[in-house]
Amino acid sequence: MRLSATIIGDLGRIMAEEVRAAEQAVSKGVGEATEGLKTELRTQITSAGLGPRLARTWRSETYPKGQDSITAAGLVWSKAPGIIRVYENGATIRSKNGFFLAIPTAAAGRFGDGGRKITPGGWERRTGQRLRFVYRRNAASLLVADNMRARTGKRGGYSRASAAALRSGRGLVTVPIFILVPQVTVRKRLDVVSAAERWADRLPGLVTRNWFSGDERSR
Repeated sequence: MRLSATIIGDLGRIMAEEVRAAEQAVSKGVGEATEGLKTELRTQITSAGLGPRLARTWRSETYPKGQDSITAAGLVWSKAPGIIRVYENGATIRSKNGFFLAIPTAAAGRFGDGGRKITPGGWERRTGQRLRFVYRRNAASLLVADNMRARTGKRGGYSRASAAALRSGRGLVTVPIFILVPQVTVRKRLDVVSAAERWADRLPGLVTRNWFSGDERSR
C-alpha cells in the first residue's frame, strides 16, 4: 500500500493565518489576565476597608501597545507601592524622630500645607494657633487646641473663637486635634503575591479559549 499527501491551498498563507491567530489569542489572553489581576487587587483593597482611593492606585498596561504579539506581556503596578507593601507584609510604624506618631482626629481636617498629609506643625501654620500637649498616664497623650467653638450649619467641626467669644467665654471648648502614640502595628490585609500567581496559572487557559472561541477562520 502506498500513501501520499498533498497540500491544498497556499501553505504560506495558511501559516501566516496560524501565526496571526496565535498573536491574537496570546494578546487577548494576556489582556484579560492583566485586567483580571488589577480588578482583583482593587477589590482586595476595598474589601479590606482601605478605601477606593487607594484601590485606584492599581494600574495596568499590556505590551506591545496597540498591536498583537505572540510575546505579549502585561504589567500591573500601584502608584502607592509603599502603602501597598505595608498592608501586604504588615509592619510596625514608629516615629522617625523617636518620639510619638501624631494621628489626626476628624477635627484636624484632611490636609496640611500644599495638600500634603496633615501634621501638627502644618496644622499650627494653617490655623495660626498653638497646640497644647496633654499627658495621660493610662491612655494615649493628646495635642489639643484651646478656645475653640463648634461651627453651626452643615460644615460642622470647630473654628478658632472670635475676640468677642474669648471675652465672654461662652461656648469655648478644648478639642483634641492629634492622638499621640509611640507606634502603630499594621496587620497584613492584602495578598498581592497569591493573586498574581492565580492569574498566571489561568493565563494558558485564557489563551487557549481565545484561540478556539469565536474563531473567524474557516477550518
